[in-house]
Amino acid sequence: MASLQASNFLAFSSSPSKQIHAAISVPKLPSIRFSVPKVPTKSLPVELNTRDGFVNTIPFEKNVIGSETRPVQESSSVAMATVQLYAILESVVDRVEIHNNVGQQRENWNALLLNSINMITLTAATMAGVTATGGAGISVLGLKLASTLLFSAATGMLVMMNKIQPSQLVEEQRNATRLFKQLQGQIETLLAIGSPSKEEVKDAMEKVLALDKAYPLPLLGVMLEKFPESLEPAVWWPKTQTQKTNKQKHSNGKVESNGWTEELELEMRQVVEVIKRKDSEDYERLGNKALKMNKVLAASGPLLTGIAALGSAFMGPSNGPWAAIMAAVAGALASAVNTFEHGGQVGMVFEMYRNNAGFFKLVQESIESTLSESDLGERENGELFEMKVALQLGRSLSQLRDLAKKPSYSCIDGSPIDEFASKLF
Repeated sequence: MASLQASNFLAFSSSPSKQIHAAISVPKLPSIRFSVPKVPTKSLPVELNTRDGFVNTIPFEKNVIGSETRPVQESSSVAMATVQLYAILESVVDRVEIHNNVGQQRENWNALLLNSINMITLTAATMAGVTATGGAGISVLGLKLASTLLFSAATGMLVMMNKIQPSQLVEEQRNATRLFKQLQGQIETLLAIGSPSKEEVKDAMEKVLALDKAYPLPLLGVMLEKFPESLEPAVWWPKTQTQKTNKQKHSNGKVESNGWTEELELEMRQVVEVIKRKDSEDYERLGNKALKMNKVLAASGPLLTGIAALGSAFMGPSNGPWAAIMAAVAGALASAVNTFEHGGQVGMVFEMYRNNAGFFKLVQESIESTLSESDLGERENGELFEMKVALQLGRSLSQLRDLAKKPSYSCIDGSPIDEFASKLF
């Protein structure tokens, strides 16, 4: 075995010119790419949304390049209008909460001031009555001073309360809350439909400012006049309102009548006449009556407490019981007048009539401005407009059409049928 290994070694070493070639094939490993995650950075919209620790609810839309079917400028304009509408919507929601809270606060004012003034007045009247029943030689100095001070305080408080009319302030805030909620629903509808325009953003902004002007929050400087010369309908809408266009087209692109016919135009004109002749005139008449009554009551309350204060100041044995009787009777009458005025909320009734007259003025102006547009394509769709007017007046479409025909009819005695346009109030 050793000789065989030696001979193989000699044979291998004896041929140095021969070379041995060997190739080793190693399988290739698949290339693996490692993606290092990038640290997320806040974009500008996110940074604006989270600035100062607050998170806004205004969405920011991004433009997708490559798969857009509409121009980039149009997409950015719609996105900006959407963001602006969301900003206006946030302000409107905030105003709803503010007016609601202020309305509750002023309702508490009305109740607390009414009860306090009545308690003060009745207490002073009771003191005056006790003095009137007293005999000669009884010291009335304490009752005299106390009743005089109480009547004087009641007079000052009544002057202030009648000046601001808390019940009317409460009704103003109720109407403001309702109208801001209505505007909130309109903006939410625009956002749900999508693709808002700059004109719609401008229109929403003007409506917010018009409501702020119609129903101010402060009491000093900008408070609405509580005792005007006559009733003026409330105006809470901008002077120029943007009318929405709802056009109907043929396949060739021509504009149809947009839902308008001669019969529909005549129907709308008749409705305007009924509103002018019945609803607006009636509410203005009732509002002026409530205004006159409120003026008389507002002047009578402080006058009676003032007379009671003078009577209580002259109470004493030298003047007899008549001064005390006058103070007691005047105080009782003042308490009754104050209860009727503020407990009955006469100021609130006047404000209600003022807002109802404003509502009919809004319906009237809306119909007249629509009919004044000669281009039918620029009007709101006729069928939709008719449905809106019917809902505003609390009628069905058939009832609205019947109302438009009734002024041309007459009763048996020849007088026109007496019917109001609105069935809501």
